[in-house]
Amino acid sequence: MKKITAAPEAPRDCPLCPRLVAYREAVQAKEPTWFNGAVPSFGKDNAELLIVGLAPGVTGANRTGRPFTGDWAGDLLYATLDKFGFSEGTFAADPNDGLKLTGAMITNAVRCVPPENKPVGAEINQCRPFLEARIASLPKLKVILCLGKISHDSTLRALGLKVAQYPFGHGTKYEVAANGKPVTLLSSYHCSRYNTNTGRLTPEMFEAVFAEARKAVA
Repeated sequence: MKKITAAPEAPRDCPLCPRLVAYREAVQAKEPTWFNGAVPSFGKDNAELLIVGLAPGVTGANRTGRPFTGDWAGDLLYATLDKFGFSEGTFAADPNDGLKLTGAMITNAVRCVPPENKPVGAEINQCRPFLEARIASLPKLKVILCLGKISHDSTLRALGLKVAQYPFGHGTKYEVAANGKPVTLLSSYHCSRYNTNTGRLTPEMFEAVFAEARKAVA
């Protein structure tokens, strides 16, 4: 791990990426009641499983203020978390639904919503210190599950590892180290509507990765 230079969470009005700030402010002008800020991680610091997504969706987490809440990707993710015993309560796509994660935390590689869900390399790099700090803040961490290649690559860099030595693929599994301890790094195709609608990712494929996560945590 690199020397930690940031807090685990970005400030809500994070100023680091000019393009993302401009987009966030443009959305806020149209939808002033939405969260419209750097979305914080969801879960507690005793998490053994850290799920790393890409970035908030404009009408999902950017609207609600909770990762993967308010869009299709969240419907699949939270249903799968429940199936494998990583949550308690009923998910209602609302940050006030009372849902709690058990032994898990959800964060994003990029904390602010990007236009068209596509952060650029400089934005991913700028946000990485928050990911580094988030990983370092989890003393019981055993598994990191990355959703998509951007998340996978940024997590490797956050761990001080070379991307070329740990290529991304759905269902890939690597044994790495975080916080001075062994950690299992799993990856999945992102649970986006596009991936599920095209059949690139099926619920069964997604659940298979979570089954691996559950075994690695146990």
